[in-house]
This record gives sequence, structure tokens and C-alpha cells, in this order.
Amino acid sequence: MKLRNIVILGLLAIVPFTTFATTTELDSPKKEKTEKPEKKKKKEVQYNENGEVIKTGYNYGPLPAIAFDADKGFQLGALLNIFDFGDGSTYPNPRQKWYFEASFFTKGSQLFVVSYDNKFSIPGVRFSSSVTLTNDKAMDFYGFNGYMSYYDADRVALGNDKKDTNPEHFIYTPKYRINRLALLFKTDFTGNIWDNKLFWEAGYHFSYFKQGYDNKQALNLDKINKNKDKNKMFPSSEPTIFDMYRDWGIISEEEAWGGFNSTLRLGLLFDTRDKEGAPSRGIWAEAHATLAPKWLGTTIPYYRYSVTFRHYVPIVKNDILTFAYRLNYEGNFGDDAPYYVLPYITVMGSNYDRDGMGGYRTIRGIMRNRVQALDMASYNVELRWRFVSFVLWKQNISFGLSVFSDGTMATRNVDMSFKRSVSDFASLEEYQISKAAYDEYMAQGSDSDRPHITVGAGLRFIMNQNFIVAFEYGLPISRFSKDPKIKNQDGNGAFYINTGFLF
Repeated sequence: MKLRNIVILGLLAIVPFTTFATTTELDSPKKEKTEKPEKKKKKEVQYNENGEVIKTGYNYGPLPAIAFDADKGFQLGALLNIFDFGDGSTYPNPRQKWYFEASFFTKGSQLFVVSYDNKFSIPGVRFSSSVTLTNDKAMDFYGFNGYMSYYDADRVALGNDKKDTNPEHFIYTPKYRINRLALLFKTDFTGNIWDNKLFWEAGYHFSYFKQGYDNKQALNLDKINKNKDKNKMFPSSEPTIFDMYRDWGIISEEEAWGGFNSTLRLGLLFDTRDKEGAPSRGIWAEAHATLAPKWLGTTIPYYRYSVTFRHYVPIVKNDILTFAYRLNYEGNFGDDAPYYVLPYITVMGSNYDRDGMGGYRTIRGIMRNRVQALDMASYNVELRWRFVSFVLWKQNISFGLSVFSDGTMATRNVDMSFKRSVSDFASLEEYQISKAAYDEYMAQGSDSDRPHITVGAGLRFIMNQNFIVAFEYGLPISRFSKDPKIKNQDGNGAFYINTGFLF
């Protein structure tokens, strides 16, 4: 589908709903019936120094979830935001908030989210909890260590060309896919250490990953091949990258099909943002460790850490022009971690862990999960311009434009050496065939990873500083590389319709 048609569809589907989203404020409890009824007084509207309406009480935002993600396809579903602003003294930050979502994507994914965030029930402590279930029938899996894992973009493009009917000419897209079911639960606590700027973080996170299909293969081929022409069906004899990694011992059978993760997270947070939903000044930095020992119920124990620094610099006041950037490092203590936890950027608080690196929530413009390694570094840089702001039906409305650049790189590699011996195969010939396929695959990739960089721009609709709809397009600069081991290795670019700011 052409980009122009996607943009038009997104605008027609989302903007009307967001503009007229129901936003209800609940007043104080009704008086006793014994009292004489009084004429209801019109509630006085209060404004802050920026001319915005100060929201009070409970605000509801039920919406159809109609969006687009280049990695997942069109999104159809429903979501509900509930914000409690109390007497308005905390606006634009709510006292507590709920988020519910049920979404289905045309490329075969489902997403279900329930989250809650509370700042007042426990004195001096913020409490956040969420449950997330994702079911991906064909999740992207391109291998480990970025450019060291070669993606044959040209032959995949031929496979998507309906004119070419010779399977010897192309690679089926499912070769770079895997079935994944992920259930994530977390409860986090954040408490003040100093001046409501420096905080401690502690939480318990549980997750279950079911990788592949029926503990036999990467995909459910009946679903993958449904309604496809015979010459375009993915044959059972064709191994996926996941199958090849298993055959070569890069992914062991112990971890291949997923497992349980029962983890503790401990960290520090420094936060001086002026507001949480759409900050325009301040610093938001955090560092935490994830501890997943065997005795806590983890299938394959591991220990990881994450450091993130975000900075918002106002160039023109009143949120008109803001320069923002985020630096992130995801690392591993030791050399062991199950491969299915590597694609995640770990977070604490009201958000949930995000797939990375690649996609709307991490590196916009490159393919989802393109970079997976023991250690990964990333950056995001944005210039945000709110070109118009106004009050409509007691709602604070803004439209903004942004330009950005994102980047990431594997800084410590997963061991991709060939780990099989002749005794693992039925014959010497099978061993030699497997080893030859491995050598050919590794020769195609780079000796080490290099920066994966994208550039792009976006448009945002912002309501009450918290509900934000984003239209963004990212383009990987690897498309213009003359190096055959880099060119088109990150995809052709991606368009997204989604919610919120990236950071």
C-alpha cells in the first residue's frame, strides 16, 4: 500500500475519534436526598499560566484502536485511558491512571494490556502494575549481533513480487519469522530519596515465553500458508533462521522453546521533568539491575542491567520548541542469557518492557528486533515543534511536528560459533552439509556490527498533555550504503500510527 494512502486512512480513522474522545469529569458525591435540591451551578473553568484548562476529577478516553505499524500491519481494537486529576493541583500529571487495550494486527499479532499507576495510596511511594499478553504468529527474527547476521533483502523482495513464480529465485519472508507467545506481569514501587527528584526503584517481574510452534518448528505453517498461492507457500522443507540456529547449536534446545522468568529489579531514578506525558524541560534518568536466579523460578538464570538518560531542553518556552534526546545501554552480567529476553528494553514504572532494537518504541525505521545481542547501545534525538495550540470544548488541543534520528549497535556479541560435532548428526555427510551451510551464512555477514541509523519526521495530535496520537516515518540510511554487507540490511523504512512520544 502506498504511503499516501496509509496516511489518509490513518487521519480519517484516528483524528476524528481522538478529537471527539469522551472526557468526563466526576464532581463530588451527590448530597443526601433529605436536602432540598439546589440549582446546579456551572462549574468554573480554571486555567494555568500557559492558558490551558486545568483538568480535574476523572477523565475518560475510550477509543477505537485503529493504527498502523509497518512491522505488525494495521491495528484494529479498542483502548481506554482513565486519568484521575483530583482537584487539579497535579495537572498535567494525574494522581492515578488506568490503561486497557485489546488489539489485533493484520499480520497475525494480538496485544492485550492492563496497567495501573498510583501516586497517593501509599504515602511517599508510587505503585505501578501491569499485565501484557502478546501473541505473534510471525514475529521478526533476523539472528544475532546486527549486521553479523545477514538479511537477504534482494531475494526477499523477489519473494514478495507476485510476478516471480520460481521458488529458486527468492526467499520466503517467513524464513525470518518465529511464532512467539509472551506473557509479562510486573509490580514496581518507586520511593523518594531526595527532594522528589532522586528515587529508589524496586519491583518484581514475571514473564513466560513460548517460542516456536509445538516444540518442533519455528512457525505454524497451516496458518502461515493459509489462502496463499501454491508457489508462494512456505515449504516445510525450508528451514527458518531459527531452525538453522538450532541446527548449528547457536540456540540450544534447552532455551529454544522459551521458559519462565521470575525476576527482581532494583534501581535508582532521577526525574526533574516538568510533566510526564509530554515533557519540555528536565532530566529523566534511571539505572537498574534485573536479577533472575534459578531459585526464584527462572528456567535459565540470567542477570542484566539497563542505563537510560533522557534530557528535554526548551528552546522556545510554553512547549513550542523542544530539543529532546535519549541514550540507552542494555547490558548483561556474564555471557549467559536466554535469547528470548535479549530483544527487550527493560523499563520500570507505569510503562512495560518494549521489543528492541527496531520498531516504533525503540529505533524507528528499521525492522523489528533487527539488533539482538548481549549488550546494545542506542540513541534517539528529536526536535519537537508545537505549531498550534488551542482550547476546544474544554479540552487542551495541540498539533506538533518533529524531526528525529535514531540509532543502535550491538556492543557485545552473542556467541555465534558452530557448536555441533559429528556425533550430533546421523552421518558425517549430514555434519558436513550443516557446517558448509553455516560457513556460507557467516561469510555473508559482517565481521562485527556497526551503527544502525535512521532519520525521519512525524506529526502528533496532543490532547490534555497525556493523550497523544503520532504519525511517523523513519528511513534507515543503510539503504544508501555502497557496502553490500550493509545495504538494505535494515529494511526500506517504516511508517507508524501509534500513541504517545517515544520517550
